Amino acid sequence: MKKKLSRRTTKPTVTELFAGAGLWSSAFVAEGFSVTRAIEIDSIAAATYKRNLGPHIEAADVLESEPKGKCDVLLAGSPCQGFSTLGRRDSQDPRNLLSLDLLRWVPVLCPEIIAIENVEAFLYSSVYDQLRSSLELMDYRVVSIVVDATDYGVPQRRVRSFTFATKGRLPKLKPNLRNAVRTVREAWSGLPDEPNGINLHTAPIPSELALARMKLIPTGGDKRDILRLAPDLSPPSWRRPRNEITDVWGRLRWERPSNTLRTCLQNPSKGRYIHPEQHRTISLREAARLHSIDEASCSFQGVLLRARP
Repeated sequence: MKKKLSRRTTKPTVTELFAGAGLWSSAFVAEGFSVTRAIEIDSIAAATYKRNLGPHIEAADVLESEPKGKCDVLLAGSPCQGFSTLGRRDSQDPRNLLSLDLLRWVPVLCPEIIAIENVEAFLYSSVYDQLRSSLELMDYRVVSIVVDATDYGVPQRRVRSFTFATKGRLPKLKPNLRNAVRTVREAWSGLPDEPNGINLHTAPIPSELALARMKLIPTGGDKRDILRLAPDLSPPSWRRPRNEITDVWGRLRWERPSNTLRTCLQNPSKGRYIHPEQHRTISLREAARLHSIDEASCSFQGVLLRARP
């Protein structure tokens, strides 16, 4: 007589560190997991998480929080600023060491799977080397991958690393969905063309100087168009030979995914954040759509948000 295989009767449990507003937790909930604890130091992000996903979020510093209980999956998406090539990439940034606090949690929670998200450059840091070797000493098998969100239907070029540690079989990603690349136009389908203030469809009114610059930039253009057409509107720094960043004061293109969005996305001097046609930066709602967040069910201060699969 064959022995019957046991089946899990409860949902796998998840603990998330550095939880932010809860998009990673939301994805796990959508896949049938139960997130039982989450920690986020930013009180506004934690309040958003609580409204969308429940009271298990703690507005606290991970470093000052006590590991307790058990979980099946441990998630950690610690700050990336010190690793990111878009910033100073400061190896001495104290936030880099936050990733290592994970090692304080693992022996207590005993997760079957650990998932760590960060920028690609994280994989080439001494912090990553230390984290990986420490997890291997705890008998975890570790694998890291780099993915671009556009390969999975997100209308934004966003390259990130994911590191998985497990004592069982290492995970395998589904094949890239390159035929599912979505564009800015598709992401904004159904939104009012002009910001109307509903669901954070709001954008700052540009200054007189910003407006004059924007009027010179065609779809897909950037600061180089301003330099060419109106040098008097260009600051001296743009004329320096070593100033090679061209995405600043850039317009998005309708028929492509957006570039990587950062927290400063409503400042045109920080990247390609100008509307493809209108003389303004993208609205917060448009930015949310480019993150694959729609208005279906989750809320932020009365505004509906939801992560699409």
